[in-house]
Amino acid sequence: MALVARLRAAGEDTTDVEVKAAAGGLPDSLTPSLSALANLPGGGTIILGLDERADFAPVGLSSVQQLKQGLVSKSRSLVPPVQLAIGDGTVHGQPVVIARVHECDPSSKPCRVAATGKAYLRSYDGDFELSQVEEQGFLAARTLPHFDRRPVEGATREDLDEELLSSFIRAVRDRDPSGLGRFRSNEELLRRAGVALDGGQPSVAGLLALGVYPQQFFPRYVIQAAAESRPDDPIGVRARNQMTITGPIPRMLDEAMAWARRAFDSVITTEAGGMVVDQPEYPLVAFRELIANALVHRDLDNWSEGLSVEVRLRRDRLVVSNPGGLYGITADRLGREGVTSARNARLVAICQHVRTPDTGARVIEALASGLPIVGSSLSEAGLPPAKFFDAAIRFTALLTRSDVRKKSGTSLTPTQQRIYEALERMSTVKELEDALGLAGATLRKALRAMANLGLVSQQGGRGRSTTYHRM
Repeated sequence: MALVARLRAAGEDTTDVEVKAAAGGLPDSLTPSLSALANLPGGGTIILGLDERADFAPVGLSSVQQLKQGLVSKSRSLVPPVQLAIGDGTVHGQPVVIARVHECDPSSKPCRVAATGKAYLRSYDGDFELSQVEEQGFLAARTLPHFDRRPVEGATREDLDEELLSSFIRAVRDRDPSGLGRFRSNEELLRRAGVALDGGQPSVAGLLALGVYPQQFFPRYVIQAAAESRPDDPIGVRARNQMTITGPIPRMLDEAMAWARRAFDSVITTEAGGMVVDQPEYPLVAFRELIANALVHRDLDNWSEGLSVEVRLRRDRLVVSNPGGLYGITADRLGREGVTSARNARLVAICQHVRTPDTGARVIEALASGLPIVGSSLSEAGLPPAKFFDAAIRFTALLTRSDVRKKSGTSLTPTQQRIYEALERMSTVKELEDALGLAGATLRKALRAMANLGLVSQQGGRGRSTTYHRM
C-alpha cells in the first residue's frame, strides 16, 4: 500500500492518517481521533491492524468484523455522528481495516464526543482538545469572513502612517491608473480601496496594512518568534532570539526578515563561479513568503484577537503558524495550481500595493506565485519540500533541515534530489516511475548511488517485493 509506505517514510502517524494496532480491540483513544479527523478539512483515514512502533508492521487481526462493528458504534457516539466508509485491506498478506472518516459539515462543526461534550483538533503533532476560544473559530467559519472591512473603534485618520500611505497611493496610481488610481482625491482613493471609511476612520485592513501602530487596538496582532535552545547553552536557557515583532504588516515583515538573518544558522559555500557566500539553513526567500502569507491570511474575527502569528525555530525544523485555516482551497493544492483565494480579501487587495520600508519590495503579489517560490528555493538549497497543515482554525507551514547534507556530506544530482524527496511519500520503483516520469533503469541506478552514500535503504529483493526508504 502506498499509504503504508508514506507512513513508514514519515515514521509516525500523519495529520490525516491515524494508525492503531487494535490487536486487543478498539482503543479508547480512537474516539478523540474520530472527532479530530471529522473536524479536519477533507477528513482523514483510520487504519486498524498496524503497529506503529514496529515500522507499521501488521499485527494479524483475528476479529475484523467486530472491529468494523465497533467503529460504527463509536462513530454514533459523536455529535453529529461521524460518517465512515469502512473497507478491507492487506499488508504483507495480513488483514487490516481501513476507515475513511468524512469531514463533518462546516455548519455542524465542531464535531463533539457526546458523552463528554469535548471536541478535538488534529494537528501535525497529535490530537488536541479544543479550547473555548478555538470552538468559537469553528462557529465563526460558518459564515463568509468580512472582518477586515470593519471600522476600528476609536481609531482616526491620524492612526494611519503617512509614509506608508504616500507609498500606497503612488503605487496604486502607477499600477492601476484606469481603475482605483483614477480617483483624483486621495481621500476618495483610500475610501474606495477600503483603507478608510467615510470620515477617515480606518478599517481593520487599512490599519493592519498602513497603520502607525495597529497593536494599540489589536495587542496580539503580532509575530511571536523564538529559536529553541541549543545543547551547549547554559542550564536554564529556554529559548534564543525570542522577539515580539509589532507594527503594520510591511514593517513587521522587514523586522521578521532581520530576525531570521540573526537566528538562522549559516554555512560558508563556494558557488560555481568561485564566489564564497554565506548560505542560511533555510532560504530567506521561502521564509519571507511564509511570513507574508501568515500575516495577510490570519483570521481577524473576535475569537482570534488573543492569538498571534508564531515562528518557532527548532533544532530540526522551522514552524510558522497563524490563527485561521485555509479559505477556498485545500492544503494538497497549495503551490500546485495557479489558484488565489483570500480569507481577508480587502487586506490582500491593499497589500498588493504596499511596499516594505526597508527594501521597497511588495508585501504580496496575489498571483499564487508565493508557494511555488517556496518550493523552488527549498529544492535549490537541497532541502525537503515544505509541509502544510490545515486544522480549520489554525494553519501551519513546516520546513525541515536537509538530511542529504548532514548524512552524505555531498550534493546530489537534480534527478537524485527529486527521487530522494519523492521517497518521503512513496517507496517502490513503480510509484516513482508514475510520479516522476523516469525510466526504471534510471531510478534503480540513482537509488543504488544514494544507497552507497548511506541515504537510502533497500528492503526485499531476490523474488520479493522491493521497497526503498530514506535513512
